[in-house]
Amino acid sequence: MAKQPLYLTRPGELKRKNNTLRFETEDGHRYIPIESVENIFVLNGLTLNTGLLEFLSYKHVPVHFYNYHGRYTGTFYPPEKYVSGTLLVKQVEHYQCQERRLKISKELLRGALSNILKNSRMVARKYTDIEGVRNISEELSASRKQIFQAATTADLMGIEGSLRKKYYHQLDLVHRERRPDFVMDTRVKRPPNNKMNTLISFVNSLVYNSTLNEIYKTQLNPDISFLHEPRERRHSLSLDLSEVFKPFIADRLIFRLINLQMLKQTDFDEAGGICYLNEKGRRKVIEEYHQKLLTKVMHRQLKRKVTYQRLMLLECYKLIKHIFDEQRYVSFKMWW
Repeated sequence: MAKQPLYLTRPGELKRKNNTLRFETEDGHRYIPIESVENIFVLNGLTLNTGLLEFLSYKHVPVHFYNYHGRYTGTFYPPEKYVSGTLLVKQVEHYQCQERRLKISKELLRGALSNILKNSRMVARKYTDIEGVRNISEELSASRKQIFQAATTADLMGIEGSLRKKYYHQLDLVHRERRPDFVMDTRVKRPPNNKMNTLISFVNSLVYNSTLNEIYKTQLNPDISFLHEPRERRHSLSLDLSEVFKPFIADRLIFRLINLQMLKQTDFDEAGGICYLNEKGRRKVIEEYHQKLLTKVMHRQLKRKVTYQRLMLLECYKLIKHIFDEQRYVSFKMWW
């Protein structure tokens, strides 16, 4: 049985029933074979107990928690299945050595920029009638030189923030003409203040957690990162790797939801300057996100089709080979 993420979008109680899971809601209950569950996204109020957590830990099933407003709050991360002291030491060495760390960080940002440019140029081709859209693509392309010249990871993070700001401005130019209700103006994260900020924050967090799930399948330590600074209460390596995948998973999913008018005003709740997806809205986004993860692309090196989710795992393996000095890390870049 192929394992799949389990998305719990309704409030209820999750229990262990013998060797399976029982999810109870006000409308009834359903049984979920534990062997079919890869990880769990809790997107609404959930009651559980320590017995269930022990069971999930034994089965190595991570649980990602979101609050009522759809904001990611944390992950129940079982003890790592695969532990390698040798890799841990090497990973720390690459973090501590400025030259080695910078090499990985630059390649992560090159991948993110390349994939952002694919989206930006796609937008520029489609909306030739909107003034300024094409110019932004050219400005983003110039960021390649800045990445090459960066001397520190702090420089790289500044470049990342700048190119994202330009990229979001390009989308705002389009939305002012086509979907004014999804104009963002300024990126606001905590808490998001409009529909576009809400969508970006929610979908990005899904990508972050999916990436974390793939890291968990390897011997990499999720807390030792290169582009982002390691910090308490977050798995920063997932932030690093998700930069590569957000443009063609999160951003393109958001394009689809907006352009096909799949989300309505009734899918959002707004109060006190805070905007968030309600239960119905989150369910719509989750359904599309799950399908996006299952999208397949022909892998140029493997010569076979793999899912977007599999690409995340392959990115982890590439990073491991780089850390062991077996093969230089080259981040995944879209060609479609």
